[in-house]
Amino acid sequence: MNTKIRKDDKVMILAGKDKGKIGKVLKLLKKKDAVLVEGVNKIHRHTKANPYKNQPGGIVEKEAPVHVSNVAYVCTACAKATRIGYKDNDGKKVRYCKKCNETVD
Repeated sequence: MNTKIRKDDKVMILAGKDKGKIGKVLKLLKKKDAVLVEGVNKIHRHTKANPYKNQPGGIVEKEAPVHVSNVAYVCTACAKATRIGYKDNDGKKVRYCKKCNETVD
């Protein structure tokens, strides 16, 4: 997986039931080409109680992965969903917003 999105980036969902929602990337799943976004694509998981780990049973709500093609980076400078590019800045490779040309990191 060669994506320009990293952990803790602010992203917008482009497709699916949560289209238009904005959240923070919690985890990158490289084998699935997917990301976990905070508060987006919630599912209900029915879990069995585990007395050895002191876990109660019941219905747990958690985030499901979203494919990386269905998310776009939200620029902090222009506050718009945009694509990310790379440029050379004093010998360092940095990410930048393609809409406002501001550096991301």
